[in-house]
Amino acid sequence: METFLEFLKSIVFGLVEGITEWLPISSTGHMIILESFWGFSETQGKDFFNFYLVIIQLGAILAVVITFFRELWPFGVSKSKEEKKEIWKTWLKILIASIPAGIVGGVFGDWLDEHLYGYLTVAITLIVYGIFFIVLEYALKRKATKLEAEEDPTKRDLFRVHEVKAVTYRMAIWIGLAQMLALIPGTSRSGITICAALLLSMDRETSAKFSFYLSIPAMLGGSLIKGIQYGVHVHQGTAVGLTGLQVGLIVVGMAVAFAISMVVVRFFLKLLKKHTFTGFGYYRIGLGTLLLILFFSIPSLQVAFFH
Repeated sequence: METFLEFLKSIVFGLVEGITEWLPISSTGHMIILESFWGFSETQGKDFFNFYLVIIQLGAILAVVITFFRELWPFGVSKSKEEKKEIWKTWLKILIASIPAGIVGGVFGDWLDEHLYGYLTVAITLIVYGIFFIVLEYALKRKATKLEAEEDPTKRDLFRVHEVKAVTYRMAIWIGLAQMLALIPGTSRSGITICAALLLSMDRETSAKFSFYLSIPAMLGGSLIKGIQYGVHVHQGTAVGLTGLQVGLIVVGMAVAFAISMVVVRFFLKLLKKHTFTGFGYYRIGLGTLLLILFFSIPSLQVAFFH
């Protein structure tokens, strides 16, 4: 029965990862919330749990790679020389945008985990960025209304960039700087990078695609770092090596995250064609408020955070 429950936990974590990784509601935040009430780390160990949360993201990454394989694979006889050149340019932009968060995460990652990885941080950032999403969409709506009044039809377009190859290196740098904020739990990497892209006048679908592209090096890098850290802890004797059960839990979590991500990525791209971030903003505010109420109502949560 205990083994069954552990696999059930892994399935649920995989579901949450596959859904929340791509929606602007923070996957890390939801994982922390789930863990606060479920206690996966209590049965499998904190070191394994921290490793598990990052490594199952590989399943989600694989879904993105498969979904956008043709757009990101710079080889193949069916592609023209110009197409290959554009793809390599896109990868260079992805690399440039990945550098800021990579540096900050590598230098301050342990400090951020120790001081900000917790229930209260998630609740606050959910609310703060929920408000930001709503304000941003309100500003975009007002701008769209003003543009509709323009006499020249060519000046009525709310966004200037409608494809990834039109993203400039300067835009990539700004989006990369925004991605650093996602190192704070509860922010949402996809949410903050898409919002940054919208502010840079990229349309919603292009913003989402570029954000998904950025997830590949971001999540691969995070998985690599966590894997090395876990291996070092095992070598030093401060953590126990993976058991057969834990390997099974990882495989199940990755498989579920992959399957769900394959659906959610496509769903989110279609959703952005007709809807805004406003609904996600209200969701974040509502969830964050509920978490604050629970936090100040349940002493054990306060003890876990402040100690």
